[in-house]
Amino acid sequence: MRVLITGGAGFIGSHLADRLIALGARVRVLDSLEAQVHPGRERPGYLHPEAELVVGDVRHRETVISALEGLDAVYHLAARVGVGQSMYEMEGYTSANTVGTAVLLEALVDRPVKRLVVASSMSIYGEGRCVDDRGRAVDPAERSRAQLEAGRWDLLDARGRVLRPVPTPESKRPSLASIYALSKYDQERMCLMFGAAYRVPVVALRFFNVYGTRQALSNPYTAVLAIFASRLLNGKPPVIFEDGLQRRDFVSVRDVCAACVLALESARAPGHAINVGSGRSFTVLEVARALARAIGGDAPRPEVSGTYRVGDIRHCFADIRAAGELLGYEPRVDFDAGVRDLAAWLRGQIAEDRVDAATRELASRGLTI
Repeated sequence: MRVLITGGAGFIGSHLADRLIALGARVRVLDSLEAQVHPGRERPGYLHPEAELVVGDVRHRETVISALEGLDAVYHLAARVGVGQSMYEMEGYTSANTVGTAVLLEALVDRPVKRLVVASSMSIYGEGRCVDDRGRAVDPAERSRAQLEAGRWDLLDARGRVLRPVPTPESKRPSLASIYALSKYDQERMCLMFGAAYRVPVVALRFFNVYGTRQALSNPYTAVLAIFASRLLNGKPPVIFEDGLQRRDFVSVRDVCAACVLALESARAPGHAINVGSGRSFTVLEVARALARAIGGDAPRPEVSGTYRVGDIRHCFADIRAAGELLGYEPRVDFDAGVRDLAAWLRGQIAEDRVDAATRELASRGLTI
């Protein structure tokens, strides 16, 4: 099989290229080598030597048309990532994510493939599913500014009682809390609409918090474990928003790549948006402490800031039953083992810590509370 991975020189894409090549696929990668992710803007050393790299922007029609030549399938992973930054670089995120997807889909109209798999995101849910004190399912409203300014972080029902988070299924209505989330929803819906209109099998995978080796450690808007790692490598404490008790689903990049391969083969998956997570939840504080322990030595203890970043949500973790039913997916990587593997890789890495500067930028724009 001949496969294109947009954004394939990045964290998830490069691991997926490894997996596909090991299975005998011929892989082409289209990647702009964005400086925030690839500071040297050179082919990353970790990218599989058999992967053909096309350096170009998914928004450039002729580049995309050329990259699609002779392909059987496409994984569309290209996107700008980051909740906070998306709230002030709105044009850039909308252009890269939404317009880039439109360019790809238009090119695919005349160059049909056997399957398109698009990377969606848990961010489209906003707040995850909860239950009230009677055990009834609730899709909570966004927290008010007054509540956040008072440092009351928990999700509340209409009577002010705390709601309990539970796994979030695909049936939960999207609640888009950031420009990033909106653009990821655009990518998902556009691809599924395209598939229905042009009879192309399309699968959308809603990734939860993916972690693993090759994350962009110097990007202060990337995944939270990479941000924590950057701080720890520079002898600084990870800084945690709110009270650190917000819950997330952390899933290994190896499990995510396994789900991607299954999405290429499954007869039942096309037409669906499917959660890809670990099926477990941890507080952000637990995760920061776990990484510090795995790195060892005199790693600084995490600091809880007691501040809120606009666009963040309180709790969201995955119900992965549909992934099991439609893909045959089952997560294999234990979180503790995955964090140890990440820590071992980190010992050979250098990271420029840009977190303080990013935090100041958000504060200067009124995007923290």
